[in-house]
Parts: sequence; structure tokens; C-alpha cells
Amino acid sequence: MKGYTNLEQSKKLAEFLSLKSADMCLTFVNKVWNPVWGKADDIYQLQKKCYEPDYTKDNYVDIDEFEPKVVPCWSLAALLGVLPDTITSNDGIAFKLNIKKNIIEYSNPPLYLIYKSVKSDNIVDACYEMIFKLHELNLL
Repeated sequence: MKGYTNLEQSKKLAEFLSLKSADMCLTFVNKVWNPVWGKADDIYQLQKKCYEPDYTKDNYVDIDEFEPKVVPCWSLAALLGVLPDTITSNDGIAFKLNIKKNIIEYSNPPLYLIYKSVKSDNIVDACYEMIFKLHELNLL
């Protein structure tokens, strides 16, 4: 089961979500992006210390080759924390968050209205799609 956003999703979410809401990061090590638990800035600073090159004449290392690459990433728990419990439509109707397997929707049970239902192959992708939709509608 997928438990966190991939690189593309993470970069897109980082454009409009608070980076403090990310509880993981993706780090680029040995030409592969790897998930790491922890805030991206903390991981970046730790990696930077590990990659400090030795600038002696006999042992020069190109800094760009060792520059740490870190992208904030969201676990399923962090994504669920971003989703509001309730959203309100332009006409004032409140819709509550409902999650069923891989479906995320906002509905109003007394009126049986469904607002912006998202179904995906996995719950992380469904959360990502819903967050992106809510952002586009200025509901976040």
C-alpha cells in the first residue's frame, strides 16, 4: 500500500500547502529518491553536514555533486490532516468529509448531496486529488 506522496505530487503540493504540514521528505541519494521521516528542512541541514566537501588541494570535491536534494513529502496521516472536516459551498450548504476505502467525498447526509467526490486506486492518491481540487476551488 502506498503510504506517502510521490515526487511529482510532493512538488505540486509544496507550491500551495504549508511546508510545516509535511511530515516526511524525499531525499535524492545514489540517483534514487528515497522517503525519510522528518521535516524537510531538518533533513536538508543534516545532509548538508554529511556532504561538506574537503577543500584541500589534494582532495577537492565538486560541491554540486554532493549538494543534498530534499523535497517535502506528505504521509497519508499528514494528507488527512490537511483535509478540512467540513467545507461550505457558495450557496451556504455545509458538506462533511467522508472517507470510504479509496473514495473521498464531501457530502450532506440530510440532503444526500455529494460535493467533489474523488475515487482513486489508493487512498494517498485520492487525498492528493481532493486537496488539489479544494485548492483550485479556494476551499483550503
